[in-house]
Amino acid sequence: MNEKKRIIIIGGGLAGLTAAIHLRKLLFSVTLIEKNQYPKHKVCGEYISNEVLPYLEWLNISIEDLTPSKIKNLTLSSETGKTISTKLPLGGFGISRYTLDNYLFEKAQNDGCQMVQETVENIYFDNEIFTVETANAIKYQADLVLGAFGKRSNLDIQIKRDFIQKKSSWLAVKAHFEGNFTDDLVGLYNFKGGYCGISKVENNQINICYLVSYDEFKKYKNSDEFQKNVLEQNPILKAIFQNIKPLFEKPLTIGQISFEKKQAVENHILMIGDTAGLIHPLCGNGMAMAIHSAKIASEVIHDFFSNENINRIEMEKKYSQKWNSLFKNRLRFGRFLATILLQPKSFNFLFKILTKTPFLLPIIIAKTHGKTIEIDN
Repeated sequence: MNEKKRIIIIGGGLAGLTAAIHLRKLLFSVTLIEKNQYPKHKVCGEYISNEVLPYLEWLNISIEDLTPSKIKNLTLSSETGKTISTKLPLGGFGISRYTLDNYLFEKAQNDGCQMVQETVENIYFDNEIFTVETANAIKYQADLVLGAFGKRSNLDIQIKRDFIQKKSSWLAVKAHFEGNFTDDLVGLYNFKGGYCGISKVENNQINICYLVSYDEFKKYKNSDEFQKNVLEQNPILKAIFQNIKPLFEKPLTIGQISFEKKQAVENHILMIGDTAGLIHPLCGNGMAMAIHSAKIASEVIHDFFSNENINRIEMEKKYSQKWNSLFKNRLRFGRFLATILLQPKSFNFLFKILTKTPFLLPIIIAKTHGKTIEIDN
């Protein structure tokens, strides 16, 4: 019965690929349309909370086969190099998007998902059927569409989403390095105008990803100059950069990153991952949220197609409610936390409080992380 229901997933990132694997496990006909080839590096912190491990195991996704780093501790640094450290309540692991996305792509394909390398330009919904049109004028039809096209896309403009109308000043920069960094640590290091996250991924590589306001970044010719004149004003970052070597020819960048509120359902499309809502990178849990959003979308879809008494509007409402119950407060707290941490005066005030009451730091972390995902067998 499920094989007769056609589902198109637009975007083959973490959320889209996870949903494809889940929906194929439920025997739906799944087509995933992704514009890029695999494997491919992406701008990402590449840290995942252990909260998703039971779900990944249920999907027969063997993370251990990818030899991820095991991350147990967090260090938070001020611009002047003062630090506070704590254990992560659940812990996590580090894995590059280059390795993880390619692994998920191969699994989804082996599980029977049709993979299409195309750019989607238009999505139409009429008489309970979606038509998805690519740049090559190829049209695909489906009973349901999942939007997993990332932080921002031309499709956001095409379907007239509110957040895309607002300009964003955030720029993210990411690269891999070799050298010395503590194996089980994720570090968040403050600098003027932004924050830098550092942790290890597979093969002992070090992922460095930082977020900065574009106005601050554009004062310098390139990322090397910005690193020397801004990042390395934090003495801890300076010491780290002096003892590592880049593995990329040049860093990856992505601009116009928006943390504005988004709707989980737009034009009858169920949005997952960053397409539904982007948590501030300072909170370090976007990858786990993307994976979890794929789970709840897949479950709602299964209920919808299995129960004739549930109509599309009710299904969409149920998905929005589930998404909001799991992620809305985390996103709100992430925006609030970012506002504090990126303002020197408020950050210094919070830092003094945390220095005197270090037990508060794990509580703050828990506000942006979820509980271990429970699986109903």
